[in-house]
Amino acid sequence: MSDPRQESASQRYAEVTSVLWQVLVLNLVVATAKIAFGWWSGAVSILSDGFHSLTDSASNVVAIVGIHLARQPADAAHPYGHRKFETLASAAIFVFLLLVLVEVLRTAVARLWAGGTPEVSAVSFVVMGGTLAVNLAVVWYESRAARRLNSELLLADATHTRSDVFTSLTVIAALAGVAWGWPVLDGLAALVVAGFIGRAGFAIARSVADILADRIVMDDDQLRRVALEVPGVLGCHHIRTRGTPDHIFLDMHIWMRPDLSLFDAHQLSHVVKDRLMDQFPGLHDVIIHIEPMRPGDSE
Repeated sequence: MSDPRQESASQRYAEVTSVLWQVLVLNLVVATAKIAFGWWSGAVSILSDGFHSLTDSASNVVAIVGIHLARQPADAAHPYGHRKFETLASAAIFVFLLLVLVEVLRTAVARLWAGGTPEVSAVSFVVMGGTLAVNLAVVWYESRAARRLNSELLLADATHTRSDVFTSLTVIAALAGVAWGWPVLDGLAALVVAGFIGRAGFAIARSVADILADRIVMDDDQLRRVALEVPGVLGCHHIRTRGTPDHIFLDMHIWMRPDLSLFDAHQLSHVVKDRLMDQFPGLHDVIIHIEPMRPGDSE
């Protein structure tokens, strides 16, 4: 008999991968347009934004590889599965952001130090406006897919692309300033781009750290309420959760009458487990420790 949860997980990974491939193509188009025009016009703000967009494409590739590894079923060497490879892929996106941050800062400082005026024309605004529209569409589509599929990887990638939206707006404003006789705004805009990149990187790093450090994922009171609704459960404590919103590991201790037989206590624990997994689809595994209720025990 096939496992419905395993089939659901496989379907989820297939959908996440499909989203990533579509976004990869769009990001490559955006990055190519910005970098090519940035080199041609000499605008370091556009060039920096292009490098930022290029890391979107690189992170998409890393994410696709991460998803391929994460969807592998549990085995003897990995009894908890391979789900954290998706989290590691999110960490790789953070590394790409750091690399591009260094490059953008270097380019911006060099322009401010040496000076220079880029060529600004109507084509500049057409290129930036077009790529901005693509980025907005990508953020909307990927964020929506991330919520629907409960994927921190898609959410991290959408966060990365969202920073592109703000940087593109900054670059457009800088190009207008250059056209009005303020060439220094080109270098300053590149510094602002660096700020947005750093902010996006921090958000991704914090999310990855929470998962790798096994930060709690669910509210204890919600889990306790469901467990106590099962007749025969007298209380529960030592509730612990870890993982990601769509792949949660839970363990808890529940109190029962001390005169229950081992068989009845075991059966009751399975009722609690089934109730919890039905109520919270994100639960991947539930381990319940049975304890006899004794005088003085309290939650």
